[in-house]
Amino acid sequence: MSVLLDENTKAIVQGITGHQGEFHTRAMLELGTKIVAGVTPGKDGTVVSGLKVYDDVKTAVGLTGATASVVFVPAQSTRDAVIEAIDAGIKLIVIITEHVPSHDMIDLLLYARMNEATIIGPNCPGIAAPGIGKLGIIPNSVLKQGNIGIISRSGTLTYEIVNAVSMAGLGESAVIGMGGDKIPGTNFIDALTVFEKDKKTEAVVLVGEIGGSAEEEAAAFVKTNFTKPVVGFVAGIYAPPGKRMGHAGAIISGNTGTAKSKIDAFKSAEIEVAKSPEDVPMLLKRLLR
Repeated sequence: MSVLLDENTKAIVQGITGHQGEFHTRAMLELGTKIVAGVTPGKDGTVVSGLKVYDDVKTAVGLTGATASVVFVPAQSTRDAVIEAIDAGIKLIVIITEHVPSHDMIDLLLYARMNEATIIGPNCPGIAAPGIGKLGIIPNSVLKQGNIGIISRSGTLTYEIVNAVSMAGLGESAVIGMGGDKIPGTNFIDALTVFEKDKKTEAVVLVGEIGGSAEEEAAAFVKTNFTKPVVGFVAGIYAPPGKRMGHAGAIISGNTGTAKSKIDAFKSAEIEVAKSPEDVPMLLKRLLR
């Protein structure tokens, strides 16, 4: 059983007829992902990459048995699209869209929890399980089947560290790109809980960045609840206080959210901290000896 995404996962793409939706659907299919349909209101009967497009999620789910969705719709439409997916019985929703309003995410997380659905994102690269497929935009070329679980707040760093792990011959059991927004659907602790249970995963990489307290909370969890080796990396060591750096969640306020506080928390939990993405595979190999 791979993390969140397994051989039985059937997914739809909401917003499949847009440029990004169409491009990334093709890449997901090339990796072997079971994408079974697309949904774009008003485009019923259209065919994209050999997949039929439906007007609504309920119809698509009823005809295909889909259990997951990848969302490429505009930010102002994301709330309605995700609620529609949850109402149709979708249990795993990956929101690629950025700039989703925080108040919409608060509503969506509550609604997902009430309906036992999982949200990844928003503003994220998605998830991947090499050998099975991916839901999102992680480049196919960097993925390699292996035994390392990777959890990341940063999209670009996800690709860089996954590539470093793959090039070192280790490979990934699964990759979870949480996204960098203030209110993510899935956090480090959620992902660590899944990786702790996953038999394919022998070690985990936590890729953090400045802002918020997610890394400190993850470190506390690792210290008391996680049994596998962990390597950490924190971006933003030289970021100035009070200035947003790339993501809505990447902002230092006072003494909270600094790279130093996160690195200190990792070290206190006996998490090996890499100084650069290139150091990650070396530390993993040392821990897995």
